[in-house]
Parts: sequence; structure tokens; C-alpha cells
Amino acid sequence: MATRVGIIICDRYRSCAGGKCLRALREREGAFARYAGEEVELVGFTSCGGCPGGNVEDAPAEMKKNGAQVVHLATGLVVGYPPCPHIDAFRRFIPEKFGLEVVVGTHPIPEKYRITHSRLGTWDDPAWEPLLAPTLADERTRKAYD
Repeated sequence: MATRVGIIICDRYRSCAGGKCLRALREREGAFARYAGEEVELVGFTSCGGCPGGNVEDAPAEMKKNGAQVVHLATGLVVGYPPCPHIDAFRRFIPEKFGLEVVVGTHPIPEKYRITHSRLGTWDDPAWEPLLAPTLADERTRKAYD
């Protein structure tokens, strides 16, 4: 049986066609590497609805009705500038209200974003380490997502 996932993207990117996320899902890269060798079905794709993430109050329910077991908070929430200030709240709220697992990240962090955020010191706080870990791939993979 397939693992069913939903993806929530940052509303700044609401017109995103999902190309990097879908590629990473297909190739099992970035945060989707956890599903290597497994069948995965995408059952929902939407934006957070804009700050402070009003769509997060309802969208996971729709995903759950479609069989979602896991909600991925898209990489754009981490690499956008500034990164989403509500990620931690989403990570706590979705499991509490909907009983769904939450994973921060979808596609690997593109190298150009890693360089910029490194220069700015955006992710210097140790609290970012677990948020970045699923999507901080090797340099070759990061460059492939530039």
C-alpha cells in the first residue's frame, strides 16, 4: 500500500507548479528520500494561505480525507527569504489537530539558496539543524535543483 502525502507550500509561491517538489518525490530526493523503495501517492498540494497560515487550519483535513498520512511543509518555507516564521507552529498544530505526521521539506535545498542563507547567517541558530537535515543534500544534488 502506498504512503499518501500532502504538500503545503508558502503562499509567496502560490503560483508554483510544484516542479521541484514533484521531481524530488519521483526521484526520492530531499525529504522524500525517506520513501526510497516505497510507493507514494500525492493526495494534496496547496499553499498555507498566506501569513500566518490560515489554510493550515483546514487543508490538512482535506488531505486526511484523501488518505494522507504525512504532510510535507515544502522546502520553500525554509529557503524563502525570510524563512517562514510559522514553521514550528505548523509542525505542532497539524499533528495535534489532525493526527498527521509532519515533515519539514520536500525537494533538496538548491545550492544558490544554501549559499545566500549561509552568507546571511539565516540558519546559524542550532534550531535550524533538524529543519534543514531532510533537504540539505550533497553539493551535486543541490546544484541540480538550482
